[in-house]
Amino acid sequence: MNRHGTWRPILLAAAALAGMFIGPPRAAAGAPPPPDDQWPRFRGHDGTGVSRAETVPVQWTEADYNWKVELAGTGHASPVVWGNRVFVASGLKDSAKRIVQCLKTEDGSTLWQREFESKPCAQHNLNSYATPTPAVDAERVYLCWAVPQQYAVVALDHDGKDVWRRDLGPFASQHGHGASPMVFGDTVVLANDQNGESFLVALDAATGRTRWQTRRRSGKAAYSTPGVYRPDGEPPQLIFTSTAGGITSVDPGTGKVNWELDDVFPERVVSSPVVAAGLILGTCGTGSAGKHVVAVSPPKGPGGKPEVAYRVTRSAPYVPTPVAWADLVFLWGDTGTVTCIRAATGAEVWRERLGTHFFGSPVCVGGRLYAISTEGKVVVLAAAETYELPAENRLGEGSHATPAVAGGRMYLRTLSHLVSIGGKR
Repeated sequence: MNRHGTWRPILLAAAALAGMFIGPPRAAAGAPPPPDDQWPRFRGHDGTGVSRAETVPVQWTEADYNWKVELAGTGHASPVVWGNRVFVASGLKDSAKRIVQCLKTEDGSTLWQREFESKPCAQHNLNSYATPTPAVDAERVYLCWAVPQQYAVVALDHDGKDVWRRDLGPFASQHGHGASPMVFGDTVVLANDQNGESFLVALDAATGRTRWQTRRRSGKAAYSTPGVYRPDGEPPQLIFTSTAGGITSVDPGTGKVNWELDDVFPERVVSSPVVAAGLILGTCGTGSAGKHVVAVSPPKGPGGKPEVAYRVTRSAPYVPTPVAWADLVFLWGDTGTVTCIRAATGAEVWRERLGTHFFGSPVCVGGRLYAISTEGKVVVLAAAETYELPAENRLGEGSHATPAVAGGRMYLRTLSHLVSIGGKR
């Protein structure tokens, strides 16, 4: 379900200056600097949730919007951006029809819209028919959704024309579907962790043909989107998290499992993996709250084995994915508690309660954390060792989505609208 979380602290009026900007974040170790005009998947490049943008304001009103448009349906999917186009998925509650729109980043006008028939199915009352975030590359946009009868993956070109479509088979989950695709190289990668037959799969981005498929243990359906781990001096690895599989590293070219620690998550996995200080972090939970944050140290050298570096069990996130910045990790809890920990040790630096719920995940932009609450309030915190809350900005409608940042602008998705803010106007 790929979402966010946390609540309310005391406003620091001295920091609540409209248009306040901070310097850009540093790129993750081992990763090339991402292009500024792209946000190609859930939580951006490599799933880090980090942007170098310097022109996203801290505080604003509706008068500061570049534009606000009503979408063709509702949903929780986050927007993705490539160049001058933003893509967003929606659904219709009555028919389960899936809709994807392509808008101009400049003014929000619709370039094209495609609709896909589907069938209503049982799902969690907090889920939607447009929960997975699309993925996009230089040539195509990729969408997926699942009902009990089929797991559909669709590729369209940037003009909305059909390229290919795949059916990955039935999908079994009492809560519905929610995991998002990602593009790695010339493949589209998906995690199909369900109650039925589970597997990881890489599809050829141009044709939709299967490049590789790796079988998985099945258990509780998981909703994690894959991450990327780039160890210094070594090839990159794809990282997957699920209750049954734990934390798994896979060779992106072959689908071969590099290593796996399969007994680290006692509850359901919804959030996505995060890489920080050479460790890989994942979370699990149940009901309405997280239970565990687990940090795993990948194998060191030939014959090495992965090991649990530390666990955090206090105020852990369940749905929201954490975000790493410098040597810190920010755990943004569903019920409104944000905890700052040392990435290397898990030691708590500070912990504050915000006073509202979150399903969307935080992103880090210019040294600030942005997350949208379920009631549609964009909470802005300093990504620092000292707790600061410089602003809260209301969108006027609830949201379960994660912000996207590209071209110096931030795109904020509510249940039924898309907002553009920031950049050079």
